[in-house]
Amino acid sequence: MREFLKCSICLIAAAAGLAAADPVWTAKPAGQWTEEDIRQVLAASPWVKEVRAVVTRRLTEEQLRDGGQMGQPTGVGNEGVDPKGSGPTVSANIFTGPGGADRSARSLPRPIALKLRWESALPIRIAEFKSHTVEAPTLDGECYCIAVYGIPGGGFKGDPKELGKPLKSLAVLKRDGKKDVRPIRAEVFQLESGVVVVYTFPLSAEITRKDGQIRFEAQIGRIVVGQTFDLSQMDYMGKLAI
Repeated sequence: MREFLKCSICLIAAAAGLAAADPVWTAKPAGQWTEEDIRQVLAASPWVKEVRAVVTRRLTEEQLRDGGQMGQPTGVGNEGVDPKGSGPTVSANIFTGPGGADRSARSLPRPIALKLRWESALPIRIAEFKSHTVEAPTLDGECYCIAVYGIPGGGFKGDPKELGKPLKSLAVLKRDGKKDVRPIRAEVFQLESGVVVVYTFPLSAEITRKDGQIRFEAQIGRIVVGQTFDLSQMDYMGKLAI
């Protein structure tokens, strides 16, 4: 009997531990979310990913000319992506020239930390509303919407849609066995916290749980980013929320 009670207590404790570990978006109604809960939804939920993207190397002037371009490209993802002081140094030996020990850091690819977030997902929209600090402007209309945060640079002025035009054709959603989904628009917003690019994908893509996983890929100037999301984890109130 004592062993039976001991096992029962262990099972109850284990069940309580599992319940306590349930994420806030499945364990609590939104009306009961605390500030810490909101931060968790916006920073550590299935709709948010901290990713390690890549800043590709700068092309040489000769390579640019061979491609029919004069001078380094400008715009979002090109300006401000190289750390200060990463330019070429002057070699003490004038015969080595660029490409030797004096090759600049920006002539090599390097990692960069970015954050991806499904802005169209209902739990994200609720958390942003409750936090009173909506970071990325919400796009009008019904859509799937993904924002990329942490892009270097600043001072990008103009219409967000015009700034995003060069980026629109360089993003995609991919699923196994289905046609790739291209964005219907991309927009660039200059916020106090930095630059964010927001991609809008059509609802006609009909993303469902049966797709299993969905991969977002984009090139933003010299920045290349890709991340796979597990759709089975992106439920809210019993429904897929993206």
